[in-house]
Amino acid sequence: MAALGWLTPRRRSATARSVLAGEAAAEAARKSAHDTPDTAAQEGPQPASPEQPEPTTEPAATAEPTEPAAPAEPPAPEFPVVGDEKAAAFFDLDNTVMQGAALFHFGRGLYKRHFFRKRELVRFAWQQAWFRLAGVEDPEHMQDARDSALSIVKGHRVSELMSIGEEIYDEYMAERIWPGTRALAQAHLDAGQKVWLVTAAPVETATIIARRLGLTGALGTVAESIGGVYTGKLVGEPLHGPAKAEAVRALAAAENLDLTRCAAYSDSANDIPMLSIVGHPYAVNPDAHLRKHARERGWRLRDYRTGRKAARVGIPAAAGVGALAGGAAAAVALHRRRH
Repeated sequence: MAALGWLTPRRRSATARSVLAGEAAAEAARKSAHDTPDTAAQEGPQPASPEQPEPTTEPAATAEPTEPAAPAEPPAPEFPVVGDEKAAAFFDLDNTVMQGAALFHFGRGLYKRHFFRKRELVRFAWQQAWFRLAGVEDPEHMQDARDSALSIVKGHRVSELMSIGEEIYDEYMAERIWPGTRALAQAHLDAGQKVWLVTAAPVETATIIARRLGLTGALGTVAESIGGVYTGKLVGEPLHGPAKAEAVRALAAAENLDLTRCAAYSDSANDIPMLSIVGHPYAVNPDAHLRKHARERGWRLRDYRTGRKAARVGIPAAAGVGALAGGAAAAVALHRRRH
């Protein structure tokens, strides 16, 4: 069975680089959220009007003795809790909010715009397909994938990629949003809570998607940029696995949130670290490992794949992360803080 070890996902604990990546993501997310008016916060919570009880036409009860009715079970507590400023919701992106991988769709758009050649696209796609099949984060393999991805945008301006990202969202992503997950996010917004995407995809891409969906903001992989130009280096590591949990912790501390009152949603067992630190974890369109883990722990499950197992076709964000991640302000601020 040792020969099958490469097929078994390995758990990773947080490292200094994952903590750095999480802090950079949280700082970039707060900056982007503050730069853009939070329409949900401005409008305030708009809870649905309480339903009025239907009038009864039952005749009055007779005086005949009857057995006492069993006590009614107390109603389930309201969730999300309206007006709870200590609560927020964190949503994974790929296959949770959107069908497929955001980075793959972004790569399609960049290829269409001649950012790289066909052989680079094939090589990149093969690296990601291998990761998806193996389920193992081989350090050397992932480093090669990240280096090739980062080289594509090195020297390009952040503003250029943001503008292109808006176009690519309309071309490839807008019609791939899961309505069920979107409704879950809206429920939190209607309750007056902030809602954040948390993804290994580039923070710029994630921020565009969050804004288009009316969410508060996004935590994503942050790459270094100087003077608004990508250097081809990451800040820390890709926002994946333990790094996502570190980003949520950092953002919760900055936003004065109580994680035991927060919710998190994901499809992947890679996000168990993030799901485990909140009081309301949800497995959405879960893979087999996460479904098993969720059932063992009594986590809620939601599946919006219309009766079929969604095929994970395309480039998974976990391996190709960082291709377009920016967050120059966060990178510079963190660099100065540490030196």
